[in-house]
Amino acid sequence: MGPLFILSDAPLWVDLLTAFLIGIAFGFALEQAGFSSSRKLAGMFYGYDTTVLKVFFTAAIFALVGSLFLQYFGLIDLNLVYVNEYYVGAAIVGGIIMGAGFIMGGFCPGTGICAVGIGKIDALFFLFGGFVGAFLFAESFPYIAEFASGYYKGPTKINEWMGISAGLFTLFLIIIAVAMFWLTEKAEKAFPKPEITNEL
Repeated sequence: MGPLFILSDAPLWVDLLTAFLIGIAFGFALEQAGFSSSRKLAGMFYGYDTTVLKVFFTAAIFALVGSLFLQYFGLIDLNLVYVNEYYVGAAIVGGIIMGAGFIMGGFCPGTGICAVGIGKIDALFFLFGGFVGAFLFAESFPYIAEFASGYYKGPTKINEWMGISAGLFTLFLIIIAVAMFWLTEKAEKAFPKPEITNEL
């Protein structure tokens, strides 16, 4: 919680409590949006339900615009926000594996935990598979460490990589989101939702 100036001097327990409450709110929002349903999540890849795409694009735009305003009013320092280090090869392979798992299992890690929280059996098997995958990755890492650590680009932000300001990148993303929302509406009409008889 360090980047928020209003909490920068708060004790550790306040940071932990704030993170805990944010986590509960996030899980509640996921469940209310229907993200505990593997069929709804998988529907994004089949075109009949694009709620996931709409929600995540909206969340990205809201976070970007909100963080820019917070920085403008001096409530946050974006230079203190942690940015994941970028390894090109690992990102590509990891994205393919996660995407394939998303299609086959119908969950991502966050939505899988959300679904387990409300008792979904399919999500329980999905998370078990995730733990197995994490174990296999840890055991095989010495053999793939060179590749996983290769093509290092550092903690790069997309707007910096593109050579534009954060505000201009946000504007581009909003335009892309509007276009995507229009296309997803077309997709949902072109690919009607299949009949569902039951759900785990």
